[in-house]
Parts: sequence; C-alpha cells; structure tokens
Amino acid sequence: MAHAQHNRVFGRRSQEHILILASGDKVRHVTIKPWMAALGFCFSGVFVIGYLLATSYLVLRDDLIGATMARQARMQHDYEDRIAALRAQVDRVTSRQLLDQQLVEDKVDKLMQQQMALTSRHGKFGSLLDRAENSGLTRKDEMIPAQSLVPEAKDKRASLSVGARAIDRLLAGADEPADATPDNSTLAYVPAPETVGDRADRLFSKVTLSLKGVEEEQRARVEQLTVDAGDAASNIEKVLTRFRIAVPEQAAVKPDDDRAVGGPYVEPENGDNFNNSLAQLDTALTRLEAVRSTAESLPFRNPAIGKEITSPFGNRRDPFLGRLALHSGVDFRFAAGEKIRPTAPGKVVNAGWTGGYGNMVEIDHGNGISTRYGHMSQILVEAGDMVGRSDVIGLAGSTGRSTGTHLHYEVRQNGRAVDPVYFLNAGLKLATYIK
Repeated sequence: MAHAQHNRVFGRRSQEHILILASGDKVRHVTIKPWMAALGFCFSGVFVIGYLLATSYLVLRDDLIGATMARQARMQHDYEDRIAALRAQVDRVTSRQLLDQQLVEDKVDKLMQQQMALTSRHGKFGSLLDRAENSGLTRKDEMIPAQSLVPEAKDKRASLSVGARAIDRLLAGADEPADATPDNSTLAYVPAPETVGDRADRLFSKVTLSLKGVEEEQRARVEQLTVDAGDAASNIEKVLTRFRIAVPEQAAVKPDDDRAVGGPYVEPENGDNFNNSLAQLDTALTRLEAVRSTAESLPFRNPAIGKEITSPFGNRRDPFLGRLALHSGVDFRFAAGEKIRPTAPGKVVNAGWTGGYGNMVEIDHGNGISTRYGHMSQILVEAGDMVGRSDVIGLAGSTGRSTGTHLHYEVRQNGRAVDPVYFLNAGLKLATYIK
C-alpha cells in the first residue's frame, strides 16, 4: 500500500502555470511553459546588464574624455617642445655656419696674402737664381723643390700656383654640406657636430704648414747661396790680390768710405726678413760678379790644353848662341797650321812681324796684363780688333828665332814678363768660378 502511494506521488505530472488575463467580460488563459520562462529570464538578464553598462558609460564618460584630452594636450606640448628644440638647434647650426664662413673667409684672405707674398718673393728670387746660375753657384736641377706644394715643379721657373690650388680646395671644402644624421623624429635632418669650420681649420693648418715649408726652403736656399757667393768672391779676390790685380770697387767692402753721404738718423724699418736675405744675396752676387768678371778677363786659361811643354819659363841655354839667356815665356808643342786661340778676351795691340817672335800677336787684357803669341805661320787678326776666347788669332808655325813648329806664349804684367805657369795654376783653382 505504501508502494502504491509512492507511485502515485512520483508518477503524477507537474502542474502547468496558467496566466489568466481578464478584461471586462473577456477572460484569457495563457499557459506559461518552462522554456518561455527561461527565455524571459534571459531577456531580463540581458536588459539589466545593458542597463548597467550604459549607466557605467554615462558615469565614466567624462573621465575618459578628460583623460583623452589631457593625453592629446601632453602630446601636443611634447610635439611643440620638440619643434622648438629643433628650431633652436637649427638656429645654432646656422649661426655656427655663419661664424665658420667668416672664419673661412678670414683664413682664405690670410692664405691669399701668403700666396701673393710667395709669388712676389719667387719673382725676386728667380732673377737672383738666374744670376747665381750664371755665376756657377747652382744649376737648374738644383733649384728648390716645392715638395707637397708643388710636386710638379722641376725648375726655378715652376709656378707657385699650389697655394692657389690649396685655397681652392679650402673654398671647395667650405661649400660642401656637412654630414647629416637623422634624429628620432621624421621632421628634419640635423647636421653633424663637425662642420665646415672644423674641416677648414685642418685644411688651413695643412696649407699654412706647406707654405711655411716652401718659405723655409727658399730662405735656406737664399742663405746658402749668399754664403757660397761670398766664399767664391773671397777665393777669387785672394787670387787677384796674389797677382796684384785691383779688386773692383763695387766688389770691395769699404766701411770707411770717403764719399759725401749723410742725413738724419731714422730707425730701420721692420722689413721682411726674407727681403733682407734677398738684399744680402744681391749684394753677395754683385760682389761675385764683379770679381768674376775681372778674373774672366785675365789669362788664367791654358792656351794649349793637352799639349806638351817643350821649354819652360826662366833662364836656359839659348838654342842659337849656346849661352845662358832668359826665356820669357813657355813653349808648347804644336803641329804646323793648328789654330791658336787667346787665353782671355781683350784687344789686339800688336799683330805682325816682331823680331825674334816672328809673326806675333799681343793682346791687352786690362789691369796691366797682356799676352803674346809668337812664331805663328799666319796671323788672322789686326791691331785694334776685339777678340774673345773662342776666336782664332793665328796658325801655329816656326817663324822668327825658332828651331821648330811650336807656340811661344808669354804673359806680361805692367810690361814685365812673368811665368805663365803661375796664371795657369791659378786658373785651375778658379776653374769652378770662371768659364
């Protein structure tokens, strides 16, 4: 019985919920099924959640908008600060470039002045080098090399245009844009810290050192030439003094000159040391040229190079009389008809038959020095002719008091015969100074 009751309880169907809607006389019955209740519950939950979200949005909207606007304001301020910083940096770079440009222009002006000074010095130095070369002190292949400044210069006339080329390089470097490095933004490229002025400083220093190197080489060369010219002039003067030849006045140094000079004392100008060196070199070359010209006018050369001396100067047994007699010259072995040239330029004062000399030519060389050439078979000059060292004055022979074909050569000083060997030995010492 208990079991039967249990079955009746659990086997009974659950009652459905019925919603009764009454409106006046009308009554409606709506049966609410479980799925309809569940659906209604879901819609209710969704509505509540949406409501809560909408309410939260409305409550928090002002805070979100304010935070967004504050963030945008901060971004704008940062952006403006960055632009201001970039503008300030551009202004600094521009100012530095203007300053660098001014510095470059100043340095270029200095380089141009140095270049003009070197060019002017080179023009003055060139004429002195020509004179030094003519005086035998230097050769073209011994001119000053310009090293890094003038690598192509091969003689003293090479242009010093290297200074101009270096200045052009400096100007070209000033026109080149500075290296650019990008910053973190995409607004602009900012120049690197090393600017035109830095490169200009390096180039300027390099060119200045090069120009100073050329100047020092020129100065050293001038000083060396001055010393060489002074030494050469002194050596020639010693030889001239030994033969009692007057040293030319323009070459002699006379501290106590009796010429009429004077004037108020004025402090010397602070002139360029290089120009002072050039003046000293000019004085030394003038002195050298004077004594060298005097030496070249005297018979210091051999009239018969490579020829045998058959009879020296001095007392000897006369070949015709057999007794002691003075031989007033030096005899050189010559072949008949060989050309005879003078030992120095001069003026022919005698050309013709002269007693025991036979056919003889006498040449006056100035300073009381004359030379005689005797026993010639033929005379090719006349009295009054001016002859040089390369001129032929006659042909060798055996005229006059002669035992065979030869050249009788005499040197006379103030009319007195002197040993020509003295002059020939002096000529050997002067060979490097005279032509």
